[in-house]
Amino acid sequence: MSNEVPEDAFSEKFDMGLWKRVFRIALRYKQLLIPLAISAVAIAGVDASFALVTRWTVDDVDEVSSMRDLAPHIAVYLGLTIALSAGVLVFIRSAGALANHMSHDIRRDCFQRLQELEFSYFDHRPTGWLISRLTSDCDKLSRIIAWGTLDLVWASCLVVMISVILVVLNPVLGLLVLAVVPPLIVISAIFQKKLLLSSRDTRKFNSMITASFSEALMGLRTSKALVREEENLDEFQGLSTQMYGVSMKNALQSAVYIPMVLTLGSVAAGVALWRGGADVMSEEMTLGTLVAFIFYAGQFFNPINQIAQVLVQMQGAQAAGERVLELLATEPGIRDSEAVKGKLAEWDREDRPEDVAPDGGVRKIESLEFRGVDFSYETGEEVLKDFNLKVQSGETIALVGASGGGKSTIVNLVARFYEASGGAILVNGEDLRERSLEWYQSNLGIVLQGPHLFSGSVLENIRYGRLEASDEEVREAARRVNADGFIQALEDGYNTDVGEGGNLSLIHI
Repeated sequence: MSNEVPEDAFSEKFDMGLWKRVFRIALRYKQLLIPLAISAVAIAGVDASFALVTRWTVDDVDEVSSMRDLAPHIAVYLGLTIALSAGVLVFIRSAGALANHMSHDIRRDCFQRLQELEFSYFDHRPTGWLISRLTSDCDKLSRIIAWGTLDLVWASCLVVMISVILVVLNPVLGLLVLAVVPPLIVISAIFQKKLLLSSRDTRKFNSMITASFSEALMGLRTSKALVREEENLDEFQGLSTQMYGVSMKNALQSAVYIPMVLTLGSVAAGVALWRGGADVMSEEMTLGTLVAFIFYAGQFFNPINQIAQVLVQMQGAQAAGERVLELLATEPGIRDSEAVKGKLAEWDREDRPEDVAPDGGVRKIESLEFRGVDFSYETGEEVLKDFNLKVQSGETIALVGASGGGKSTIVNLVARFYEASGGAILVNGEDLRERSLEWYQSNLGIVLQGPHLFSGSVLENIRYGRLEASDEEVREAARRVNADGFIQALEDGYNTDVGEGGNLSLIHI
């Protein structure tokens, strides 16, 4: 049995259109995006200013060849530090709030859409796939939009500011130092992509090892009974060997990448020291300017690396964005028509008679009729063909037939969990599609063949369909189905906890 956990495919092409659609979600929170962008620009400005203040301080000290009153310099350093701290505080609060708001909104919208979709949507989508949309995919998007936006704005502004300052201070030396930037960008982009892919492989095999370990523990009795310990060990060893290989690959890539970047930074600093040192000796450049050049040469690595990292992460998260947006864009196949919506709006008034439903039709369901109904699932299998049946209120109808004959399908069509492929289903002689879906399903009671119990008390589970029901109404409902007796016999009666996963463990004699 395979324990492989599917990973998102890495897209070689950056989909700008996709990210524009994702950013539209963030635009709901302009009150957070604006301070986030302002703080990122301000922090970049402060970061770029420290070297200039150092240049000023070194030149002042060098000019008099002795220590002098450094109070103004200290005051400026202190002011920049306070500004940096304030900017960091603002962007942490703004980015954190934006990430939480976006994650909340995307999860809420996805969950709402899942509840609106018809049963056929879930027939060919595993539960794990759906859960992943509401958890990991939502988290990926919210984190990248919030923190990625901050990093891109800060890093881009810092690179531009440093480049302008270098060229203004000394055009020739500035261009020499900037010559290392293009290869630094290329190396960062290449290695960030490689590191992302090897990190994803490491996470994948780690998940597979965890799944294999968990499965082995749960099936320990079976493994011992079948004397399969040796085969299990071989399978586990195979996964561990693969995990070792991808982990070493990731470590090797990191070990090569960092020295290459540091080497380029050292080359830039060496160029500044070589050419700038000569200019200092000939008094064409001050010592403070040389110190600033060396500082800026080493500072280029962080913002460029950050830009490359964010862009590669966005490429890696495109699959998550596509799935979330696809889910949000999916329109329910079973929903009220525009005509029904018009009726609901027309009858949404206080003088509506009690016997009139919210859509203007008869409130009570008096009859249901299948008239020449055909139905096929998406697989193409035809379940019903020209089916006819009429049921009046108060009648008892038994459907008898072999498994797979369509009995459950008929109930699902009555509840309008699925839509008929042909023919019509009538309620009170009127096409079911001409009545409000919410009104109809709220007035139709179904006892499922395999009922699900939710975590919580017995009382809460019975009240699930009508939350405003009183305790006495809940007990009356239990008495009507002859459940009151064994519920009262439970240790805590109606307050008995059903348990995790909805399991009611009891023996009643």
